[in-house]
Amino acid sequence: MNQVAKAMDVRIGAFEAKAQLSRLLRAVEQGERFTITVRGKPVADLVPHRSASRQGVPAAIAALQAFPRIRGVSDADVAGFVGEGRR
Repeated sequence: MNQVAKAMDVRIGAFEAKAQLSRLLRAVEQGERFTITVRGKPVADLVPHRSASRQGVPAAIAALQAFPRIRGVSDADVAGFVGEGRR
């Protein structure tokens, strides 16, 4: 592959990917995706990084708020359970 192809998912051999890594990374920054192969067998995908830290926050908050609350256990009982766990 003499140049980085403008396709959605391009296969590239591991040796060639190593030789063109900086060029591939620039293409990935632009949203391109590559499948790296060894002897023609796909072994890895080079895809744009997706920061999951912010994307799932609203869903995680909603799930925690919807979690059923424990009812009928006094503070003293909870303290006793904690104490038992520390023995």
